[in-house]
Amino acid sequence: MVVLTLMLAGYFAWTKSTGFNMLFKLSSRLLMTAVIYLVSRRIANRGAIASFRWQNKLSPLLYAAYLGLGLLSLLWSTDVAYSALQWVMDVTSLVFAYYFIVCLVMLDSYFPNHPIRLYKILGHAIFMLVGIFVVGFFVSPQTFMRISHEGQEYRLGGFMMNPNELGMLAGVGMACYMLCLYQKGYRAWTLIRIVILLFAVVLTGSRSTIIGVLIIAFYHISQSAKRWLKVLMYAAGVLILPLVVNTLIIKSAANGGVGEVMSMTGRLPFWTALVTEALPKEPLLGFGFQRIYYTLNFSGVHTYTASMAHNTFLQALMNLGLIGFGIVLWQLFFTIRAMVLTRDMQLKLISASILIPVIINSFTEFGIFGETNYGILLYQLLIMCLSLRINPRLSKPEKIFLRKKRPDLMPV
Repeated sequence: MVVLTLMLAGYFAWTKSTGFNMLFKLSSRLLMTAVIYLVSRRIANRGAIASFRWQNKLSPLLYAAYLGLGLLSLLWSTDVAYSALQWVMDVTSLVFAYYFIVCLVMLDSYFPNHPIRLYKILGHAIFMLVGIFVVGFFVSPQTFMRISHEGQEYRLGGFMMNPNELGMLAGVGMACYMLCLYQKGYRAWTLIRIVILLFAVVLTGSRSTIIGVLIIAFYHISQSAKRWLKVLMYAAGVLILPLVVNTLIIKSAANGGVGEVMSMTGRLPFWTALVTEALPKEPLLGFGFQRIYYTLNFSGVHTYTASMAHNTFLQALMNLGLIGFGIVLWQLFFTIRAMVLTRDMQLKLISASILIPVIINSFTEFGIFGETNYGILLYQLLIMCLSLRINPRLSKPEKIFLRKKRPDLMPV
C-alpha cells in the first residue's frame, strides 16, 4: 500500500517549482518501481516460484505494439526529447504494474490465505492521497482549490492536479471501497470513506467523474445478490441525483451557457479542427509519441490553443496516426473482452471498477493513451490483472526449491 501510494503521488505537482516536481516525479516512480521489484523477490524467496504465463495474450501484445510504435515515432517526432520522456515514463509505469501484479499473483498462488487484495490496497492508497486534498480544502483552500470559469467556480485540485483527473482518482477509490462492502466487517468505516471521496468528487466539479460514479454504482447493484446492498445503493443513487442535475446541467449552463455545455467546454470545435486541419498533414504515423502538431500548441480557426487533445483516442490518432489509432482500438477491445469473459467474479468487479471511471475520463482528458498520468498506470495494472498467471509447469530446479521452502505444497 505504501509503495502504490508513493507511486501515485509521483504524478502530482506538490510544489510550484517545476524543477523539483520533475525531479520528484522521475525519482519517485523509478524508486518505487525498483522497490516493488525487491518486494516481488522477497515474496519469491519466502517460498514462491516467479514463473508466469500469459492469458488473453492479445491485450498485452497489442499494448507492447503500441509502445513499440511509440518508440519508432522518435524517428519522426516533432519534439524528440518530449516524446522520449513520455515514452520512458509509460514504460516505467508498465514495469511497475507488472511487478506489482506479480506480487499479488504469487501471493494468491502460494499463500492462498493472505489478506491482501488489490481493491483494498488501491482504495486505501487513493483515500490517503485524496484525503490530503479534502483536508487542504478546509485548512488552506487558496492552495488546494483551483479558480476556473473566470473566477466563477472553485474546483478541488489547485496547482497540484487537474480537477477532472483528481475526480477520476476519487471515483476509482469509491469503486474499490464499494467492493469492500461485499466483505463482512468495518462496513461503517467503509461507507464513511466513500462519503468523503464523494465529497471530493463534488469539490472537483468533474462531470465525467459523476457519470462514472453513477455507472459504477448501478453496475454493482446489478451484480450483487444481496438485497440490503441493492437497497443501499439505490438509496445512494436517489440522493446523488440532485447533485448530478445541478453539476451537469444547471451549474454548467450558469457558468458557460448552454452552448458551452453542448460543445463540452469548447472541446468539440477543437476536436473537429484537429481532425480536419491537423490530421491530414500526418495521417498515417502522426506527429510523434504524445505530440499533436508540429509546434507546442495547436490552435484551429474556431478553437482554443492547446498542447494535448483532451481525448485519449484523438491523442493517439494525432501522435501515432491511423496506424497507431487502429492498434489502440483493438488493444482496448481485447482488454474489455478479457474482462467480460473472465469467470472470476472478483476480478471482473475490480476490472470494471478501474476501467469505467478511467475510460469515461479518457473521453475528455489525458486518459489511458495520453500524456503520462496515473490513469495510464491504472490501465496497465488492469491489463496485468487480466493477463498474468502462474505457470503451472515447474522446472526441476524450481521443484527442488519449492520442496525445500514449502514442503507443504510439494509431495515427497
